[in-house]
Amino acid sequence: MWLAFSGVLAVAALGGCKTPPTQEEMKGVNYGPRPENHEQLVRDYLKVRLTDPVNAIIEFRAGPKQLFQQQTSLRDLRWGWGVCVWINDKNTRGAYDGFYPMVFFIREGKIVAVNGGEQDNIIGARYARAGCNELGAPFTTR
Repeated sequence: MWLAFSGVLAVAALGGCKTPPTQEEMKGVNYGPRPENHEQLVRDYLKVRLTDPVNAIIEFRAGPKQLFQQQTSLRDLRWGWGVCVWINDKNTRGAYDGFYPMVFFIREGKIVAVNGGEQDNIIGARYARAGCNELGAPFTTR
């Protein structure tokens, strides 16, 4: 048990080891034009990934806003127009499981990276919460 717990601590420590990006790092990327169709891009992305896309509750909470995520040992560098979305999808038994956050990075009219969601891991979920927080929509359970 201690080995499993120490592994979780190591992953948590690695995920948190970063310094804030410098102005130079943030200025060195091209965000492209602000996406006007961000909601449709996100819905199209989710349509093939949700259990029940027709009845899923999709709440657009923040963005699009320029978002920069530094590279760490656990995530690649990501930047673009960030959009925070809270999703409550039905499970295979037809019941809602509760909301979870996702953050989408959009550049040049395309989703180029995603944090969070059912296909991501616990680190991605952590980055999705952090991204929503940075975009102005801290994730809290109801």
